[in-house]
Amino acid sequence: MSFLKSLLLAIVATVFLTYVLGTSFVELLDVDIYMHDKLIEPIQAISVSALVIVLLVVAALAIILSVFGTIIFIVLLGVGAAVMFMVGVFWPILLVAFVVWLMARDNKGDREVHS
Repeated sequence: MSFLKSLLLAIVATVFLTYVLGTSFVELLDVDIYMHDKLIEPIQAISVSALVIVLLVVAALAIILSVFGTIIFIVLLGVGAAVMFMVGVFWPILLVAFVVWLMARDNKGDREVHS
């Protein structure tokens, strides 16, 4: 599943669950949200809480991606260091192998065709 599709599904699921469970929690906890001395309707209050939850999901996703991105970056640095170490240690053998390959390869342009 692509990243964008997963993110979109997570946001839709978060909004859906917030709307489904939001009314129950607003009524259960008797929560009232006021803006400029005006009482916001329960659906609008749920919308505000859904927006906050979506922002929290996006923030958590950014944190998770940065942590996994850091881990992947460290692993790639380790692999690159190991490859550079191997090239540094074995460069004489690689050079000799390359020279032998150059000498032993079959060049079609160098051969004469006798009929």
